[in-house]
Amino acid sequence: MEERGQGLEHLHQTKAQLGKWGWLWARPVPVLSPAAEPADPGLAMKVLLLTGLGALFFSYYWDDNFDPAGLQGARVLLTGASAGIGEELAYLYARLGAHLVLTAHTEALLQKVVGNCRKLGAPKVFFIAADMASPEVPERVVRFALDKLGAPPHPRPPPQGPAPPGPECLRDAVTRSRHLQVNFLSYVQLTSLALPSLTDSKGSLVVVSSLLGHVPTSFSSPYSAAKFALDGFFGSLRRELDVQDVNVAITMCVLGLRDRASTAEGVRGITRAKAAPGPKAALAVIRGGATRAPGVFYPWRFHLLCLLRGWLPHPRAWFIRQELNVTAAAAA
Repeated sequence: MEERGQGLEHLHQTKAQLGKWGWLWARPVPVLSPAAEPADPGLAMKVLLLTGLGALFFSYYWDDNFDPAGLQGARVLLTGASAGIGEELAYLYARLGAHLVLTAHTEALLQKVVGNCRKLGAPKVFFIAADMASPEVPERVVRFALDKLGAPPHPRPPPQGPAPPGPECLRDAVTRSRHLQVNFLSYVQLTSLALPSLTDSKGSLVVVSSLLGHVPTSFSSPYSAAKFALDGFFGSLRRELDVQDVNVAITMCVLGLRDRASTAEGVRGITRAKAAPGPKAALAVIRGGATRAPGVFYPWRFHLLCLLRGWLPHPRAWFIRQELNVTAAAAA
């Protein structure tokens, strides 16, 4: 009985010890967390560098110095103002208090736009019905605008160094490519005639182009040719003005499909791309011109597509095929 009692006592002691160690084993063991480990200096430097580059990219592309009040009293010659993006631009400029000369080839539509602009608060609105398919029309339009809105109030400064580009250096392009009159040569002629006045007033040229002037697509060869010509011409002219210290800003606007009825009907069943709201596109154009930005992309994703143009040709072709109903376009 004594031995049995000793055995039971030993068993109880063993259970007590096991219970004690079992409790200790069940306690959470402190483990050194990754955050507590010494950081890799190289990794930290990479993160810091990427953060800095991201901040620079954000500040460059999102710097908004657009002041709508700065457009009050501005003198604006607006072509293609009877419909589409031209009409939207006219209304926004009117709301901002600009003096306007509007031109398009349909006088009845122009009169309607002029009336709306006056209701929206434009101090002065003039119009001239003109068809840019006629080579002599741009000169008449520019003279009309200068007569109605006035030449720059200060005298033209004496020339220093090479004369800024004018009609003489642009005339050869006009004689070589008459078939691009509407979508390219009229821009060249208007610029040639207006450039002396713009030089005096330190004005701006806002050129409304298209995505098809940067990224060619199918079944649009004549239109793309004209828009590519615009990009090349005004890109070169910008460099010429820079080296001659001529303070005339050139803003190239790359726009997509707009939500006007005639455009939607013309591409119905051909493209799957969604049309962009006209007023928003017009505001992007005005904002870019007022801030003298070199380029405007609306919608913004077009900027990325233009950057990828030469780098990734195959994905770009794939993207275009997704936007286009090839069978319907070929049939049209």
